[in-house]
Amino acid sequence: MAGDAVMHDVRVTVNGVERRARVIPRMLLADLLREEFGLTGTHLGCEHGACGACTVLLDGAPTRSCLVFAVQVDGGRVETVEGLATPGALHPLQEAFRTRHALQCGFCTPGMLMTLTAYLREHSSPTESDIREILSGNLCRCTGYQNIVQAGLDAAAALRAAGAPR
Repeated sequence: MAGDAVMHDVRVTVNGVERRARVIPRMLLADLLREEFGLTGTHLGCEHGACGACTVLLDGAPTRSCLVFAVQVDGGRVETVEGLATPGALHPLQEAFRTRHALQCGFCTPGMLMTLTAYLREHSSPTESDIREILSGNLCRCTGYQNIVQAGLDAAAALRAAGAPR
């Protein structure tokens, strides 16, 4: 394919670390993260932007990484689920998901965590309805969402108690 012969240099800050890669124009951000950078926490589900499993934060906004080309993030800032925890400590959302048993197979969990991370940075006191609404674009086939919603509420409370969103 003629388009594959043209390569582009991409520089992106991922989880606070500047990374570079040489990519074909049609490489997706999800593939860049998984294949070039080894960050396999970003999962590919539907590859149509409908399921939310591949959600990452692009310049702070939840973004379906299966719908964005790697060349589009040149110079941008990406946060993945791997960047949530700190050495020796889970992020409050991860801890709440663990405590509330808010996952089963875990395939959708990274996308939900990233969606909720962005939301909780802007909304410190969400209601159950707010959490359900923000997660309406993240599909899970294993759970009934109740524990996921409760985990989001618990994490919001923990973040408020800590005094600063993460």
